[in-house]
Amino acid sequence: MYNTEFMKEAIRLANECFETGTGGPFGAVVVKDGEIVGRGRNMVTAHNDPTAHAEVQAIRDACHNLNTFQLDGCELYASSEPCPMCLGAIYWARPDRIYYGAPCESAAKAGFDDSYIYEQLGKPISEYDIPAEQHDADLAAVTFERWKKFEGRVEY
Repeated sequence: MYNTEFMKEAIRLANECFETGTGGPFGAVVVKDGEIVGRGRNMVTAHNDPTAHAEVQAIRDACHNLNTFQLDGCELYASSEPCPMCLGAIYWARPDRIYYGAPCESAAKAGFDDSYIYEQLGKPISEYDIPAEQHDADLAAVTFERWKKFEGRVEY
């Protein structure tokens, strides 16, 4: 169930980012059983890491704190609508629900426009602006065949 206090914490983290010069204005928290179990703020510029978005940071923190790679039973609060990369990370983590504050249009007006990425994802890979080529599919597929037979694998 939605709780304004958790959104306020995500927004506080977002404000902290640019006030401290560590990244863009984005914050996120992961909540389980009414408690914050993970916090993240945008650290792209501080870490020189384009993947260090708030949602990814919060997921990493929550998974570390909960000693798991799945966030079943958790909710993610983000100060802004998640970008395509963060949305992918959220789906891999599998929380029960996402709550977000500002819509992507607000982020776009502030210079964080991810519509280009959505446009690229809607195209066949052969039409991406960054050329993508497939090579050695047979060699690479062997790894998946080995994985399917590996008795020690952990499904996710």
